[in-house]
Amino acid sequence: MRIAVLIDLMSEDPGHHDPVAEQVAAALRDGEHEPVIIGVWRDLKRVIDDLKAAQPDLVFNLCESFGDALFGAVGIVGVLDLLGLRYTGGGPGEFYMQQDKALTKKLLAFDKIKYPEFAVFSQDSDFETGGNLRMPLFVKPLRQDASIGIGANALVDNFRDMMKRIIAIHDKINDAALVEEYIDGREIYVGVLGNAMPTALPPIEIDFSGFPEGTPKIMSSKAKWNKRSAEYKGTNSVIADLPDELKARVQKVALDAYRALRVRDYGRVDMRLTPSGDIYVLEVNASCYLERDSEFAHSAKVVGMSYVQLVNEIVDLAVERHGIRDAS
Repeated sequence: MRIAVLIDLMSEDPGHHDPVAEQVAAALRDGEHEPVIIGVWRDLKRVIDDLKAAQPDLVFNLCESFGDALFGAVGIVGVLDLLGLRYTGGGPGEFYMQQDKALTKKLLAFDKIKYPEFAVFSQDSDFETGGNLRMPLFVKPLRQDASIGIGANALVDNFRDMMKRIIAIHDKINDAALVEEYIDGREIYVGVLGNAMPTALPPIEIDFSGFPEGTPKIMSSKAKWNKRSAEYKGTNSVIADLPDELKARVQKVALDAYRALRVRDYGRVDMRLTPSGDIYVLEVNASCYLERDSEFAHSAKVVGMSYVQLVNEIVDLAVERHGIRDAS
């Protein structure tokens, strides 16, 4: 198939994008598809023109934003729907639910899936709460991803610091603040592949043993993206060492959350596992980060799935879901 790899740009330069686009394109080429990379910046007409010119059989959607638009990822897949294009991963509804973390928790609650108790502090209204909150608390933007706005000061243990963080999120990030109870435990990620009968991949654990002394063990923006920081150097993704029964429970919770949020094709569920064995879902990531060295790809490799196989399996899942008959 001719597959358009859609990726958001870091500048107007068409080549200034995350290397994941080139990696996915190479994997598609190895799968005997014909990929074409289309960069997305701030010009909607250009995006539409590029997609029409490419005439893809399928869009491999890696786009996570559109300029500074708060729900840019939602808008991009909405455009794909309006253009009648078939694509991998979530649609507008799935991306909206993923981005509004409070809505995510309410949907999890319906299926009786545990999550940290929370409150939302909007910029223009009183707060709403899902329960009585206990310190320490984790304060982060409600609708941002990639750990934007999350630093070591996101963890607070008093009301004054909580309000400082809330106001900073309102003023600097222009978003509502999500305040949730901090779950002290192991950070576990579970990748999931599939639609009608999804499969949970082996759990990955974030090893914080190299973290700077006294630094809260959270995946801050530094820990995720700043390769020069002590936090980035102090974390490592490893296959979680869990007894079989606990591993099965963790994977079941991941599958339940994946289904509850109606994730399509592939995604990742982030959890905390307490010393007493309770499992709390932190986030559900539809169309999660797919870089070759990501936790998702690492987990797939453990079950014998190479990066090329993983990328092409996602294509096959989308093909089956869309009912595309000729995938050759």
